[in-house]
Order: sequence, then structure tokens, then C-alpha cells
Amino acid sequence: MVLLTMIARVEDGLPLAASIQEDEQSGRDLQQHQNQAKLLFRKLNAQSPTRCTLEARGVAFHYLIEHGVCYLVLCEAAFPKKMAFGFLEDLQTEFHEQYGKRVPTVSRPYSFIEFDTYIQKTKKSYIDSRARRKFGNINTELQDVQRIMVANIEEVLQRGEALSALDTKASNLSSLSKKYRGDAKYLNTRSTYAKVAAGAVFFITLLIYVRFWWL
Repeated sequence: MVLLTMIARVEDGLPLAASIQEDEQSGRDLQQHQNQAKLLFRKLNAQSPTRCTLEARGVAFHYLIEHGVCYLVLCEAAFPKKMAFGFLEDLQTEFHEQYGKRVPTVSRPYSFIEFDTYIQKTKKSYIDSRARRKFGNINTELQDVQRIMVANIEEVLQRGEALSALDTKASNLSSLSKKYRGDAKYLNTRSTYAKVAAGAVFFITLLIYVRFWWL
């Protein structure tokens, strides 16, 4: 289930639009999650990863950044990540078409609150069971979800760590992984050469033995 959708300007974290799914089950923690989202917006900058999933207890924040605007959705943890980012991409396309030129000039929070109508309509299509089956088969239009950075939102907010730093750590881990694979390949190649050399030495030794001792 989609619980909360928020759109904000990356430059200063100004909220531009929002849509909240209010019910008895989610209402208790929804205000806290909304505050977490606002804190997150204030931590974003030009170096922040453009796609990220931040996990919390039982829920997950997914966001994408395009054209200086952050599109964030809070879902239940079981909601498919692929569908969450598909939902955000739909919002991004429509929001940029309607308001993209006005985003840099507004100064009032929630200046585009009327966009909630489109959010609600799009959310319904993704939650509908038939639509979920349809979207569940779509892979080609979405970026590889395995490449999306994952972190814990409480740790990020409590430590005050910039998301750009997390992105750097993710890049470093990727570089180390590539180096490890390269080193492993080099060692495997050396091992193969060593085995070949050992076999050749054994064969030559055998020939010498046979020639001088048996002939």
C-alpha cells in the first residue's frame, strides 16, 4: 500500500505537493514519517543519489530526483520496489510537464497541492489488483532496481550523514568489488600457468629419466 507521497525542491527542501493515505492503521505513525520525509528533503543536494530506498520499520521510503525535484513515496515494506519507482516515474513525467518551468520561482510551501488529484488517480491504478499484475510484468521501462542504493532512514537522519556520502560509499564498494573480481581473475590465471609449468617440468624430467636411465 502507498501511504504517503511528497514532492519537494532539492535546492532548499521546499515541499511542492503531497498526498496522504489516511486510515486508522497507518495514522499513528504517518505524522512521524512525514516529518522524516521533510528532514530528508533538507539533506538532499546536487550530489545525492538520484534513486534511493530508505528502509524503516515495516515501511520503505523510495525516492527519485529529476530536474532538481525529488519525488518520494512511502510504502509498506512488502510493496514491490519496481512498482514504487514506476509510480514515481509517472508522477515525475506529469509534474514536470505541468509545473517544471514554475518550480524555480515558487516560494510558498505546497504551491502545487492540486497535483494531489493526479497522484490519487495514478496511485489507484498501481494499487488495483489487475493493474498490479500488468505492471508486474513491465521491466524494460524501469532502471534496474538492483542498482538502487538502499539505506536505513533512521540511521541517516540521526547521524546527520549526507546522502551524497552514502553514494560515495556505494561507489567505493562497487570499485572494491570490481578490484576483487580482477584480482581473483589474475590469481586464477597465474594458478593455471603454474599448473601448466609444473606439468611441463614433470614431462621433461620424465623424458630425461627415460633417456638416460633406460636407454
